[in-house]
Amino acid sequence: MHRRQLIRTSLGLAAAGTLPAGLGACASRPPADPNYPIASDNRAQAYTFDELVAAGSRELGIAAETVGGAIERIFAEQGDSPTAYIAGEEGAGAVVAGLRYGRGALHMKDLSASQEVFWQGASIGWDWGGNASRVFTLVYGLYHPDMLYRRYPGVEGSAYLVAGLGVNYQRADGIVLAPIRTGVGVRLGANVGTMSYSRQRNILPF
Repeated sequence: MHRRQLIRTSLGLAAAGTLPAGLGACASRPPADPNYPIASDNRAQAYTFDELVAAGSRELGIAAETVGGAIERIFAEQGDSPTAYIAGEEGAGAVVAGLRYGRGALHMKDLSASQEVFWQGASIGWDWGGNASRVFTLVYGLYHPDMLYRRYPGVEGSAYLVAGLGVNYQRADGIVLAPIRTGVGVRLGANVGTMSYSRQRNILPF
């Protein structure tokens, strides 16, 4: 289906208030007894392009066509079956050595409620400046929420821009995270570092 038609469809869903349950940034309290594992150890329901465009547009506060271009690029490179997404905010800064901290909500279709998630990372390289961003992350290969919480190596300098949005990839043990970032500030250069995801805020970025 043509991208513009898909985007118009997703906007129609958002306007009608018929987005699927769980498409929101704010995490609700996790259930006392989550249904683990989700479906099976290697299967989970995937989000569609329409659903992700509608959610990404709302959470990033930008036009559906703009976020649709970034998601379309990710689908072309990673496939059309992300099993989760994370919506949240982060702050980062660097003078050669850099730090990044974020907080958001993990959404999976088979979860009865979203789960709060934190991330923190350190980097070093030809890099200076700072920024505060909204982040909308597509997650591939995640079939159980507990699989998310680990360290992901990443190369920030490999990020590319799609209509002003920054996109890069983080990979570990078959899980791929594709953060889409928009925000304010300046961040120049390239750096190499890691990002760790956790259930609680960690001051140390490792």
